[in-house]
Formats: sequence, structure tokens, C-alpha cells
Amino acid sequence: MMTPPFDHATGSPIPLGVYSQEGGINFTLFSRHATRVFLLLFNRPEDSNPSQTIELDPQHHRTGDIWHVFVKGAKRGQTYAFQVEGPYAPEQGHLFCPHAILLDPYTSAVTSPQPWNFSHCCVRHEDGSIHKASAFAKGLVIHSGFDWEDDRPLKRHWPELIIYEAHIKGLTIHPSAGAACPGTYLGVIEKIPYLQELGVNAIEFMPLQEFNPHELTAKNPFTKERLVNYWGYNTVGFFAPHEGYGTRQYPGCQVDEFKTMVKALHKAGIEILLDVVFNHTAEGNETGPTLNFRGLDNSIYYLLEEDKRFYKNYSGCGNTINCNHPVVRNFILDCLRYWVVEMHVDGFRFDLASILGRDRSGHLTPNPPLLEQIAEDPILREVKLIAEAWDAGGAYLVGRFPGERWSEWNGHYRDDIRSFWRGDHGMAGTLAKRLCGSADLYDHSGKAPVNSINFVTCHDGFTLSDLVSYHHKHNLANGEENSDGCDANFSCNYGVEGPTEDDLINRIRLKQGKNMLATLFLSRGIPMLLGGDEFGRTQHGNNNAYCQDNETSWFDWALLDKNRELFNFVQGMIAFRKRNRVLSLERFYRQDEITWFNCQGFPPRWDDESCLGCHIHAGRDGDPGLCFLFNPTPHNVDFALPHLPHDRLWLKAIDTHAAAGEDIYPAGREISLVGYFSLQVMEHSLVVLTLGRR
Repeated sequence: MMTPPFDHATGSPIPLGVYSQEGGINFTLFSRHATRVFLLLFNRPEDSNPSQTIELDPQHHRTGDIWHVFVKGAKRGQTYAFQVEGPYAPEQGHLFCPHAILLDPYTSAVTSPQPWNFSHCCVRHEDGSIHKASAFAKGLVIHSGFDWEDDRPLKRHWPELIIYEAHIKGLTIHPSAGAACPGTYLGVIEKIPYLQELGVNAIEFMPLQEFNPHELTAKNPFTKERLVNYWGYNTVGFFAPHEGYGTRQYPGCQVDEFKTMVKALHKAGIEILLDVVFNHTAEGNETGPTLNFRGLDNSIYYLLEEDKRFYKNYSGCGNTINCNHPVVRNFILDCLRYWVVEMHVDGFRFDLASILGRDRSGHLTPNPPLLEQIAEDPILREVKLIAEAWDAGGAYLVGRFPGERWSEWNGHYRDDIRSFWRGDHGMAGTLAKRLCGSADLYDHSGKAPVNSINFVTCHDGFTLSDLVSYHHKHNLANGEENSDGCDANFSCNYGVEGPTEDDLINRIRLKQGKNMLATLFLSRGIPMLLGGDEFGRTQHGNNNAYCQDNETSWFDWALLDKNRELFNFVQGMIAFRKRNRVLSLERFYRQDEITWFNCQGFPPRWDDESCLGCHIHAGRDGDPGLCFLFNPTPHNVDFALPHLPHDRLWLKAIDTHAAAGEDIYPAGREISLVGYFSLQVMEHSLVVLTLGRR
């Protein structure tokens, strides 16, 4: 049934986006260089033709650069889009396309047909011809009422944080998950008891702001199936939770279901961190689709080359957002505030965050306005900020990312821990730095260990199981002839590339996985665990599974029973970290708090040692002393143990060489080493001792 035409009035230029008020809906849109703007209203999400088109008269419906209109009688559930006319002058950076149907950048929900076409509007070709898609995504006016039941931010202190990185869909889409709502926000709720059992208290979700899964055109060369954007690092709607992670019970249900998930996680004591992508958009390079920003004001939203027909590409994805243009800064801040205030998230991880520190010419600046504004914004003042402190333009700012509030993914930690346990010579000094919170990277700028997000694996690269099973990446299924993905993996296969029935090799692999995870949870800084590593999830050697929406990427929960030994170990390590607060203090170790030694008990030769021991002395606040013994070599090593007062003794709490059940002991059941003056640490293993009384 056709909806009768709506009457409309001038409307208000603020706030930006769409909001309901008595009698109708107010729509706003930014465009500085537009000459004509049309609001398109649709009866149904799947409609290709609007039921009504309202032209916004610039004399009445424009205030400054904001176009606005109040549509009388419009209600929640209304679907809409825009068309914008303006100069098509590529040499000036203007790419207005009058036929393009544009998605509102501020829309808080997207509704789309299935499948969503690669271009949901049109692409202007060099000969001037226009290709218009038959199906496209639209904005949806949603109902803002939700019963949060007095939900509040958890405001966990940084030192207590234990982060679990996961993909919303991948977590529960595999049949082995047994989820009632597989691959959805509601499916995550079904895994909350598991997360609590494991012991994590924060979950970092890979991108869930609206993106188009069907934008890729390449095919898997083996199965001939079309590849998809599984990871979601190509945002289209920055305010909108991804529709595909909702149940689709009704248009816009993804918003309520996201909030339901957040509320449930908070009730379980788990914070929510979002991986956000403000460095580029899904519009790609000069040959990409026009989705919204390009058709609204290309020269403002993007960094352009001197030849303005082309884009600066510090993201490696075709374009770079002009983050430090005042208009774009405000957009990003509005977006972050929305996710905090309306969606109750606890923090953000910023993809390729170095780009946020580039000025309007693309140069890195010492005090980037956007980074400072995010850190000092009154609404965002208590949320957690995590930077991926590099970009594809060559900026690598780990340890140098501007602002004390910003924590960073510590890429040095990842590479150094991998290298140490692989057995690379002379890594003892580097291990000591990483174990102590990376003071060499952070202390000089007044930062602390909590500014270091420590990780051994993440979504981008090998899983832990693959890190100890493959020497080379195996990405042929991505359709790029194995040219994609990182080559510097610092991995080792221990004799066989990939799966093997050799029990000895499998035992070494399991032990090495334990070694790296144990090191992670023994290190000062914030530990981040890649979801599934705790039970041996594998991607079969693919270290760039961005396009694999299949069993390559999904969590196979059958592995949990198969690899229960590893799960129990990780669970025990998390509990051990929580019991021993000295491991997670906000400051760096003082010189009198820690003593380093080699196997003979003497001070190490830092650049020429492989094995390493350290004694963390009992603290003034009652923390017991600890002793770590690291042996990354293929030989058994005898360590001289630190001397203790006559009324004290060492207790063995962790031994990664030992069999299941003896690799880690719960509090109060550690093994007494009374009378021991030395201890043999087996090849490729780690021993942790705690201090006890005779």
C-alpha cells in the first residue's frame, strides 16, 4: 500500500542526523558544495523507487552547510536516502553524482535487501555513463526507547583488564556452537557463561559498524565461491550496528539486539570494546562506488593527491579519511559519543590509528587535534582508548603515539615474544623489557605499562595454533596468489608444515603455545587473548582470513573438548594473574623489586643469553615473591635458584613441560621445593615458582 505524501516544513539544522519530535521526523545532511539536495522516502526497505521525493529549497532548508527538513507525519520505521547534486569536477576534487542514492552518514540503522549489491547506488565511469544498482541500502528511522534497566559503564581499572578479541559472527555461527541465534548479537549472550568460566572481563569485537559483506568480486580459486568481506574493515554506516548480526525479525532489530547484548555482558561483569575504522571508508579509490561521503563532499571527507582526481592512500584500502578537517573531526566525535551514550560501549580500538594523527596534507603532526579532542572530550573522558599505532603509509608509532590516555597494540611485544620462544639467539634482554611492561617504549613519554596492550596473536595474522604449526602463510584461498598477508610471522612448524600425527611434534607445539600464553599473562601491561586460541582454533595457515566467511574463520567449538588441556591451562593462567597483583600494577618495576639472573645465578649477559631467570621480590603490600625460569632452547637447563631466608621455600606453580593437571596448580596446591638449590627446566619450557613458608 502506498503511503500518502507527507507535508514538510523547514526543520532544524541541529542535531545532525535524524531525530523524532512531536508530529514528525527532522532530517539533516551536511554538504558544503551541493547545489540541490533531495530526500527520498520509501515505503519498504526493498523498494527501488521512492514513494516520495522532497527537494530541499536552499532558501528555506539550508543553514550554512547543513540541509534540513521536517517531514510531518513521518514515523519511526521510515526508510530513506538522499540524492545530491553539485559540481562534477574531478580536478577540483568534486565528484557529485546526481543519480547516486546516498546513505545518510548519521543513520543509526541500515536496512538492506539480500544480497546487498557491491554498489548500492551508482558508479560514474570515465566516459560519463552511470551504472545504477537495482538494490541498495537505506537509512531507517528507529525507535529510541530501550529498557536499559539502569545499566551503567563498568569502569574497570586498566590493570585488571583481560581482553578477549572476537568476531561477532564467528563466535557462534559454527554448528558446533549450538547457538539458538547463531552468528548474532544475541548469540554472543549464549557464550557469556563460557567467557566467565575462562576468566576474561572485556571483549573486543572486530568491526560491527555497518558494512557490505558482498562488496568483493574475487572468488576462491578452489571452491569457485565468491569471497566476502568477513572482517568488516570497510565501514559504510558509522553509527549503525551491522544489520547482518541481527536476527532480522523486523527492520532495525539489530539496534535493540546489540543493546540487549551489551546489557547482558555488563551484567556478567564484561566490558565491551569496539574495533572502529576511521581511517578509510568502503568507497575505495577513484574507481570505487559512491555510497555517501564521495557524493556529499568528496574534497572535504578525503585526503586527495595534488591531482585531486586521486586519493592519498595511507590505509592501503584505496582512500584516507581527512580526519583532521574540522567537519570530519566533529563527525568522528559525534559517532564516538553516540556509541558511548546511546549504545553503552566501554571503549574503542582504533584501526590504523596513526592516520588519525595526519594533518590535512597527510603529514604526521606532533599534537594532532583529533587525538587530543577524543582524549579530552567530556563525554569520552572515562572510556578506554586503544590505538593500532601504525598505518599503511609507513607510520609506526608504537611507544610514540600522542597522548597519555591512549594505550596501544604493542606490535613489538608480539614479535619479540614470538622470536624469544622460537629460540632466536640473544633475546633475553628483549624478553625482560617486554615482561616488565616495555619501559623502553613508554617510560620516556610519561606513559605506564597499562599503555601497552600485550598480545601474541590477533585477528590479523596466524592463530596461536598456526603460529606453532606453519613456517609460511597459506593464503591461496584468498584469491591473491598468496601475495596478501604478512610474511614476517616469526613462526616455526617444528618439523612438519601443518597438521601431523607425530606425537612429539604435537607435544612441542602445545608446549610452545603454553609458553607464549603464560608469558602474556605474566607480563605487566594489558593482556589480549585472540578468541579461540585457548582451545587451539586454526585457520589452516591462512594469516589474512579477511574474506573467509566459512569454517576457516569460525570458532569450531568441538576443539574445546579435543584441546581441553590448553583451555585449562589458559584458565589457570588468568586466575594466577588475578591472584598475583604484582603482575598487573600500573607502574614499571623499581630496580629493587626485581633481580635478573642466568642459569648459573649470575647477572645475565643481555645480548648473548637465551635462557633467563628473574626473581620478583615480595612486595610491601603483601604480594608473595615470584620466580620465572625461561628456557627457549632445545636442551634441558639447570637453573640455580635465588637464595631465600630459612623460613621460606619455593613452590612450583607452573611448569609448561609437565603433563595435563601438573602444568599449572591452583592456589594452595603448589609443589614444595624444600631443600632445592637448583631446578632443571626442560627444553622449550617455562617454570614459575611462588614463595611459601616452611
